[in-house]
Amino acid sequence: MLLGYANFSVRMFVESLSGLSDLLYICIMYQSQGEAISAHPTEVAKAMIHPFASALLRWYAQHGRDLPWRHTTDPYPIWLSEVILQQTRIEQGRDYWHRFMDQYPTVEHLADASEDEVLRLWQGLGYYSRARNLHTAAKQIKELGGFPTTLHDIKQLKGVGDYTAAAIASFAFGEAAAVVDGNVYRVLSRHFGIGTPINSTEGKKEFAALAQELLPESQAAAYNQAIMDFGATQCTPKSPACDRCPIADTCQALHTHAVDTLPVKLKKLTIKTRHLQYIYIRVNGEIAIRRRPAGDIWQGLWEPLLIENAPIPPFDGTLTLLRQKVKHVLTHRVLYADFYLLEATTKPTLPPEFIWIPESDLDRYALPRLIEILTQSLTP
Repeated sequence: MLLGYANFSVRMFVESLSGLSDLLYICIMYQSQGEAISAHPTEVAKAMIHPFASALLRWYAQHGRDLPWRHTTDPYPIWLSEVILQQTRIEQGRDYWHRFMDQYPTVEHLADASEDEVLRLWQGLGYYSRARNLHTAAKQIKELGGFPTTLHDIKQLKGVGDYTAAAIASFAFGEAAAVVDGNVYRVLSRHFGIGTPINSTEGKKEFAALAQELLPESQAAAYNQAIMDFGATQCTPKSPACDRCPIADTCQALHTHAVDTLPVKLKKLTIKTRHLQYIYIRVNGEIAIRRRPAGDIWQGLWEPLLIENAPIPPFDGTLTLLRQKVKHVLTHRVLYADFYLLEATTKPTLPPEFIWIPESDLDRYALPRLIEILTQSLTP
């Protein structure tokens, strides 16, 4: 608690704030001589900004990134940006954000699109569950008659977790909800010297509580953007700019030589390897593809015949090896793929989920990045 008393003189109050350099709104009643009659401790605490937050806000005013979705309080483009930027660099995500805003300028337009259309526009971003959840949530919003306006209600949308909900609530509606993402974990753990693993239950609670405590209620949106930008461009994972850091004097990690070891993260991810054989079947200008099922990678995307953990059966026609051991890295696994082209005059018997389409129509279907690489290997 910054203050634990209710009655004090205005002069004493201002002197107590002199080291903070920022005061937002002070709800104090004055006597004729300038003395405070009363001020509830909670109201006073809300009027004060922690020196850490104050420093980040000043830094952000000079160094904050100019991003298109920061020029609006419309929750739809803000939400869209947050979903796209999960696991995606801003440089790439910005282009996709513009594509989606051009194609679907409102959440109703997005809700009315087909899943195939959404996945096709998303193609190349990876983590396709984000696109499916985005589409489902758009339908939810349309059914609700508008975008939910509170943190609690925003969390009810498909695919929206604590971070995304806090971002939307603060950026669009001014709600005092602290965001906690990778950048925030890094900045807080280094500055305050916190060694609790960020991916542990205890760590998530500890960092969430600290982030909320530091949040200036009347500048929630600006502060949330400030701490994320600070982590992304100043307090970076590698080679942070500690020599020109505005809060270096109070950074615990810097003074204890722990910058390179914080934040702490428990290692629990097991990387698996898979070996895939794809056969691109071409018969009289048509090709065979199927939609990938649920429960595996690339759900809902389209692919040619896949043979995994089995030898390639005999086919009528000419089978040509296009490329071998093509490496494709995902978060939880590494894929090695062999690409084959089968050219035949009669259609082979395939499982019922396969469809035959004109080869010229393939670009209408959403494909995994690995299959895009396969198609680039084909002879025109």
